[in-house]
Amino acid sequence: MREKLQTTPQRSKIMGSIKGKGTKLEEKVSKALWAKGVRFRKNVKGMVGTPDIAIKKYKIVIFIDSCFWHACEIHGNKPKKNVEFWEKKLQRNIERDKQQTQYYKEKGWNILRVWEHQLKKESFDKTIEDIYQFILESKQKKIK
Repeated sequence: MREKLQTTPQRSKIMGSIKGKGTKLEEKVSKALWAKGVRFRKNVKGMVGTPDIAIKKYKIVIFIDSCFWHACEIHGNKPKKNVEFWEKKLQRNIERDKQQTQYYKEKGWNILRVWEHQLKKESFDKTIEDIYQFILESKQKKIK
Protein backbone atom coordinates (compact mmCIF):
# COMPACT_ATOMS: atom_id res chain seq x y z
CA MET A 1 0.00 0.00 0.00
CA ARG A 2 1.27 3.47 -0.87
CA GLU A 3 2.20 5.95 1.79
CA LYS A 4 0.12 9.05 2.31
CA LEU A 5 1.07 11.84 -0.10
CA GLN A 6 3.34 14.49 1.31
CA THR A 7 2.39 18.09 1.84
CA THR A 8 4.25 20.84 0.01
CA PRO A 9 6.34 21.81 3.08
CA GLN A 10 7.26 18.14 3.64
CA ARG A 11 8.28 17.73 0.00
CA SER A 12 10.32 20.98 0.12
CA LYS A 13 12.16 19.76 3.20
CA ILE A 14 12.96 16.43 1.53
CA MET A 15 14.14 18.02 -1.71
CA GLY A 16 16.24 20.55 0.20
CA SER A 17 18.02 17.80 2.10
CA ILE A 18 19.29 16.06 -1.04
CA LYS A 19 23.07 16.28 -1.21
CA GLY A 20 24.87 17.35 -4.37
CA LYS A 21 28.18 15.80 -3.42
CA GLY A 22 29.37 12.96 -1.27
CA THR A 23 26.38 10.83 -2.26
CA LYS A 24 26.34 7.10 -1.56
CA LEU A 25 26.73 6.42 -5.25
CA GLU A 26 29.74 8.76 -5.51
CA GLU A 27 31.32 7.09 -2.51
CA LYS A 28 30.77 3.64 -3.97
CA VAL A 29 32.37 4.67 -7.28
CA SER A 30 35.26 6.38 -5.48
CA LYS A 31 36.01 3.29 -3.39
CA ALA A 32 35.90 1.00 -6.42
CA LEU A 33 38.29 3.21 -8.43
CA TRP A 34 40.58 3.73 -5.43
CA ALA A 35 40.76 -0.06 -5.02
CA LYS A 36 41.97 -0.27 -8.63
CA GLY A 37 44.80 2.12 -7.79
CA VAL A 38 43.31 5.23 -9.37
CA ARG A 39 44.19 8.39 -7.46
CA PHE A 40 42.03 11.47 -7.91
CA ARG A 41 40.34 14.42 -6.24
CA LYS A 42 36.63 14.55 -5.56
CA ASN A 43 34.32 17.54 -6.02
CA VAL A 44 37.13 19.91 -6.94
CA LYS A 45 36.05 23.44 -6.15
CA GLY A 46 37.30 26.03 -8.58
CA MET A 47 36.91 23.70 -11.56
CA VAL A 48 33.99 24.33 -13.91
CA GLY A 49 31.00 22.30 -12.73
CA THR A 50 32.84 20.94 -9.69
CA PRO A 51 33.56 17.51 -11.23
CA ASP A 52 32.78 14.47 -9.08
CA ILE A 53 36.20 13.06 -9.96
CA ALA A 54 39.17 14.95 -11.37
CA ILE A 55 42.72 14.01 -12.27
CA LYS A 56 44.28 17.32 -13.28
CA LYS A 57 47.66 15.82 -14.23
CA TYR A 58 46.01 13.89 -17.06
CA LYS A 59 43.21 16.40 -17.75
CA ILE A 60 40.46 13.95 -16.77
CA VAL A 61 37.06 14.91 -15.35
CA ILE A 62 34.19 12.57 -14.56
CA PHE A 63 30.66 13.57 -13.69
CA ILE A 64 28.16 11.17 -12.15
CA ASP A 65 24.74 12.42 -13.21
CA SER A 66 21.63 11.41 -11.29
CA CYS A 67 18.68 10.37 -13.42
CA PHE A 68 16.32 12.84 -11.71
CA TRP A 69 18.46 16.01 -11.48
CA HIS A 70 19.97 15.65 -14.94
CA ALA A 71 16.69 14.60 -16.63
CA CYS A 72 17.66 11.15 -17.87
CA GLU A 73 15.51 10.30 -20.89
CA ILE A 74 15.14 6.73 -19.65
CA HIS A 75 14.57 7.13 -15.90
CA GLY A 76 14.10 10.83 -15.22
CA ASN A 77 10.66 11.69 -13.96
CA LYS A 78 9.20 15.11 -13.45
CA PRO A 79 7.17 16.00 -10.37
CA LYS A 80 3.48 16.47 -11.02
CA LYS A 81 3.23 19.57 -8.85
CA ASN A 82 4.80 22.92 -9.68
CA VAL A 83 5.42 21.66 -13.23
CA GLU A 84 6.63 24.95 -14.69
CA PHE A 85 9.27 25.34 -11.97
CA TRP A 86 10.58 21.80 -12.45
CA GLU A 87 10.65 22.03 -16.24
CA LYS A 88 12.75 25.21 -16.03
CA LYS A 89 14.98 23.76 -13.32
CA LEU A 90 15.69 20.50 -15.13
CA GLN A 91 16.15 22.22 -18.50
CA ARG A 92 18.67 24.58 -16.92
CA ASN A 93 20.55 21.56 -15.53
CA ILE A 94 20.67 20.00 -19.01
CA GLU A 95 22.00 23.24 -20.51
CA ARG A 96 24.61 23.58 -17.75
CA ASP A 97 25.79 19.99 -18.38
CA LYS A 98 26.20 20.77 -22.10
CA GLN A 99 28.14 23.97 -21.35
CA GLN A 100 30.45 22.18 -18.93
CA THR A 101 31.08 19.35 -21.38
CA GLN A 102 31.81 21.83 -24.17
CA TYR A 103 34.14 23.84 -21.90
CA TYR A 104 36.28 20.81 -21.02
CA LYS A 105 36.39 19.52 -24.60
CA GLU A 106 37.49 22.94 -25.89
CA LYS A 107 40.27 22.99 -23.28
CA GLY A 108 41.49 19.55 -24.36
CA TRP A 109 40.25 17.64 -21.32
CA ASN A 110 39.00 14.06 -21.32
CA ILE A 111 35.45 14.18 -20.00
CA LEU A 112 33.16 11.32 -19.09
CA ARG A 113 29.56 11.62 -17.97
CA VAL A 114 28.11 8.55 -16.25
CA TRP A 115 24.41 8.12 -15.58
CA GLU A 116 23.20 6.94 -12.19
CA HIS A 117 21.36 4.01 -13.81
CA GLN A 118 24.65 2.75 -15.30
CA LEU A 119 25.86 2.23 -11.74
CA LYS A 120 22.98 0.10 -10.54
CA LYS A 121 23.67 -3.39 -9.20
CA GLU A 122 23.48 -5.28 -12.50
CA SER A 123 25.91 -3.04 -14.37
CA PHE A 124 28.02 -1.53 -11.57
CA ASP A 125 31.13 -3.66 -12.15
CA LYS A 126 31.00 -3.20 -15.92
CA THR A 127 30.58 0.57 -15.58
CA ILE A 128 33.49 0.79 -13.11
CA GLU A 129 35.61 -1.15 -15.60
CA ASP A 130 34.51 1.25 -18.38
CA ILE A 131 35.46 4.25 -16.22
CA TYR A 132 38.80 2.62 -15.38
CA GLN A 133 39.53 1.99 -19.08
CA PHE A 134 38.58 5.60 -19.90
CA ILE A 135 41.10 6.79 -17.30
CA LEU A 136 43.85 4.49 -18.62
CA GLU A 137 43.23 5.58 -22.23
CA SER A 138 43.17 9.25 -21.22
CA LYS A 139 46.48 8.84 -19.41
CA GLN A 140 48.01 7.23 -22.51
CA LYS A 141 46.90 10.18 -24.66
CA LYS A 142 48.54 12.61 -22.26
CA ILE A 143 51.79 10.64 -22.10
CA LYS A 144 52.20 10.54 -25.91
